[in-house]
Amino acid sequence: MFDLGWTELLVIGVVALIVVGPKDLPVLFRNVGRFVGKAKGMAREFSRAMHDAADEAGVNEVAKGLKTASNPVGSAMDGIKQAAQEMASSIDPAKFDPGSETGKLAAQRAEDAKKIQASTARAAAERKAREAEEALAKAEAAEAALKTDDEAKS
Repeated sequence: MFDLGWTELLVIGVVALIVVGPKDLPVLFRNVGRFVGKAKGMAREFSRAMHDAADEAGVNEVAKGLKTASNPVGSAMDGIKQAAQEMASSIDPAKFDPGSETGKLAAQRAEDAKKIQASTARAAAERKAREAEEALAKAEAAEAALKTDDEAKS
């Protein structure tokens, strides 16, 4: 539809700078921004009104019917997803029994997660220590090389 690339925007900016001048350019950009904001607001309002009119006319129900007729497996999966969400939202966390099998598994998973985090932290600390030792060895080698160069020059 209406596509502007970076080069077109650059040309428009240069022409605006030449025609309007640097003094009045911020005022021009502010007015253009207001105009664009009003246009977007009007477009959003028009779109919302069209969606409301479509909802009142029952277009969404007809679209759902056509979708169901064209893809019965997908609509069945949508029904299953919706039922699962309803069931998940109806579970009360206050009624959760930590002594049950699920509670035991959750506690075990939490303990395993802590062990994994500890071993990962330990490995990271060991890696950082190794890197520090390597950097120190490189620095000492460079220092020794500088001393030998200075002694050779003397």
